Amino acid sequence: MNIYDQAYQCLIETDVQKKRQQATALYAQCQTEKLNRDNADTTVQIIELAGKPEKPILVSPAKLKRRSLYTDKGRAVLLHAIAHIEFNAINLALDAVYRFRDMPDDYYCDWLKVASEEAYHYGLLEGRLQAMGYQYGDFPAHNGLWEMAVKTSHDVMERMALVPRVLEARGLDVTPNMMQGLQQAGDNETVEILKIILRDEIGHVAIGSRWFHYCCEQRGLEPIETFQKLLQKYMKGGLRGPFYTEARLQAGFTQEELDQLIEMEKRQLEA
Repeated sequence: MNIYDQAYQCLIETDVQKKRQQATALYAQCQTEKLNRDNADTTVQIIELAGKPEKPILVSPAKLKRRSLYTDKGRAVLLHAIAHIEFNAINLALDAVYRFRDMPDDYYCDWLKVASEEAYHYGLLEGRLQAMGYQYGDFPAHNGLWEMAVKTSHDVMERMALVPRVLEARGLDVTPNMMQGLQQAGDNETVEILKIILRDEIGHVAIGSRWFHYCCEQRGLEPIETFQKLLQKYMKGGLRGPFYTEARLQAGFTQEELDQLIEMEKRQLEA
C-alpha cells in the first residue's frame, strides 16, 4: 500500500491504541524502506473530523473551565487537555502526509516521525492520567487544532505556517509556566513528562519551519513577509505573548521574526 493510503487508514482509525501502533509502525517503515508513492487515490478528501473515539465530547473552548493545579482533579483536567492536543497532533501529522502529494520524500518521513513521537507523548500522558485514576475521554475537549487543519487543507505552505509555526509553537510558549505551576503543586511526575514533550515539540516546530521555508523558496516568496501575511489572514494580525524566545529560535524562527511578533502584539494591545 502506498504511503498516502497508509496514512489515511491511520488517520481515520478511531481506536487510540491502534492509531498509536500504526503511526509508530509507519515511521519505522519509513526508516527502513523506500517510500511507495505509486497508485495513490487521486481524490484527496477533506476530513472534517479525524478518526477519534466516541469520547471526549467536543465543545467550544469557552466552555472549558480552568481548575486549580493544587487539586488532583485540576491537574487531571490539565493532563487531559494536553493528551487531547497530542492525540490531535498525531492526526495532524498524518494528514500532512496524506494530503500534500508533491513534496520531497524527506517531507513525508519528517511528518511520520512527528506522528510517531506524538503517539509516544500521548502514551506518557495517558499513563499518568490512569495513575491518577482518570481516563482519556473523562473530560470534554475542544477541536481548535483540527479546525485549523481543515482551513489550511488547500495549501501545504499555509498548513506549515499555521499549524506547526503558530498553534504548536504556542505550546512551546506556555509549557514552561505549566511546568512551574505543576512543580509548585508537587506534581514532579507530570513535570518530567512535559520536559520530554517540550524537547520533542521544538523539533516538530522546526520541521514545520523547514518545510514552510522550502515552500516559500519554491514559490519565490520572502518567508518573513509571507508569514506576516498569513497571520493577518488567519490570526487577525498577530499572536499572543509571551514568547519562549530560546525555544522558538531553536525551532527555526529568526530573531527578526520574534521581534516582529512582539511588535505586532504590542500594536494589537494598543488598538
